[in-house]
Amino acid sequence: MKLLSSCEKVKKRNIDQGAIMKLNKILKNAFLIIFACIALSACATSKKTGQMQGDVYTGTDTVEYLASGVPDRVFFATNESVLTTASRETLRKQAAWLRKNSKITVVLEGHADERGTREYNLALGERRANAAKDYLMTYGISSDRISVLSYGKERPVDSGSNPLAWSKNRRSVTVKAN
Repeated sequence: MKLLSSCEKVKKRNIDQGAIMKLNKILKNAFLIIFACIALSACATSKKTGQMQGDVYTGTDTVEYLASGVPDRVFFATNESVLTTASRETLRKQAAWLRKNSKITVVLEGHADERGTREYNLALGERRANAAKDYLMTYGISSDRISVLSYGKERPVDSGSNPLAWSKNRRSVTVKAN
């Protein structure tokens, strides 16, 4: 009888330890999931400070106008040629103006900040100008009316060497050709 009760105690102890190990594993996984969610949400939150949202310029001190109420430039994130929401809105205004002024042709100038090699920045500037061109074309502007030219880092709008200056220089500018 004593033997039987000590076996029952061992079984009970093994069952308790198994349940505790499973509970520990569940809690550890839940903690990791919560931690990952917090980390990802922190990464997804864009910082808006003054003239920048994240690392994209949002100010107006360097923006000129293609026409009344139609900004001439759009801005990009570091090493990116993807249009932001604000850039798409600006390009929609440009497309509407270009549709009304069908005789006007434009040059899209692509620019980059001072960091990186000359060759890399020329290619990046071209990708940025082409992204703007492609977007204008989706709004009915003929490719015959749009030329693309990349200056890379050769024509900065702000010669500073800081994040704000770099964000102002990462741009595509629409210039009337005629």
